[in-house]
Amino acid sequence: MYATIGKGRAAAMVWLLAWLLLAPVLACAKGADTRAAVLVVGDSLSAAHNIPAESGWVNLLQQRVKQQVKPVPTIVNASISGETSAGALTRLPALLARHQPSVVVIELGGNDALRGLNPAQLRGNLEKMIVASQKAGAKVLLLGIDVPPNYGPAYRQRLKEVYAGLASQYKVALLPFLLDGVALQPALMQSDGLHPTAAAQPKVLDNVWPHLKPLL
Repeated sequence: MYATIGKGRAAAMVWLLAWLLLAPVLACAKGADTRAAVLVVGDSLSAAHNIPAESGWVNLLQQRVKQQVKPVPTIVNASISGETSAGALTRLPALLARHQPSVVVIELGGNDALRGLNPAQLRGNLEKMIVASQKAGAKVLLLGIDVPPNYGPAYRQRLKEVYAGLASQYKVALLPFLLDGVALQPALMQSDGLHPTAAAQPKVLDNVWPHLKPLL
């Protein structure tokens, strides 16, 4: 009987020791899983404005990663129509804490420009978002925007320099213009002249994909 109890205790001790040794490994694996997310923080250009949600480029991105990326990351779309860089900046800390993304895609600036915001203010907000994302352990992809020609070449150039300057300073991936090949095609733009149609969304994704794929 004593021998049986001794063996039982020995087995229990072996099991406990194995658990203690494996627990950190399992915790790391769990942490890796929770970080397998791509967080998209943007405005109406990423929020499928006035088109079916399933047609938006972010939703199409989820379908593409299922086909081309293993393990498959979860795509979290935290984009809001009408969002500004200031608004997104206030939301970002909670989003980072909740989703622990491995990649943060920042698509902002259009609404700042439409409101006539000084590009220096846009730069400051985007800079804080990049720094916060990198401190949280995420890689960053910055998606640039442009405005109609009536804003003037000087303002448009300053916007362009905001994205290029941040990408260079913080060594983040950059797509200079999200709607390249789309914005000047009337058939691919909605009647407001600002938002792509559902038919344009695959092209928008094709613009993003070469810059995002290496980060996954």
